[in-house]
Amino acid sequence: MNYKSIHIGALIKQTVIERGIEISRICNFLKLTKEEVEDMYNKESIDSELLLKWSKLLEYDFFRLYSQHLILYAPVKTNNFSLKSQKSTLPRFRKNVYTKEMIDYILSKIETGDMKIIEVIERYHIPKTTLYKWISKYKNMDK
Repeated sequence: MNYKSIHIGALIKQTVIERGIEISRICNFLKLTKEEVEDMYNKESIDSELLLKWSKLLEYDFFRLYSQHLILYAPVKTNNFSLKSQKSTLPRFRKNVYTKEMIDYILSKIETGDMKIIEVIERYHIPKTTLYKWISKYKNMDK
């Protein structure tokens, strides 16, 4: 999965095909016509409320794709002006939650020589100790 560019319509269509969901069920659930659903498959982005409905219908968290993009390509920067000092009513989430897919992707970049360990650390802001733990843990699992 390429988290850098997300074409949500194509991913939804792929999931519909994999799950074998009938178009009539989709139209009834989303209260849309067949043409509107087909048009949605061609869109790179869709409204978040509609994406939530798709996530429920297909039992897949499509929002997680965007979260993974943020973790990989827009990690939280640390600087002197800390977000901790700001008051906010928004819920606070853990800074980095790495999925198995992300770990596999990063480790494959290292194994194939596409990236060096230091490049991974600098680009994705993964702590050095975390990366080395992944390498030792998942290297042993492959054998």
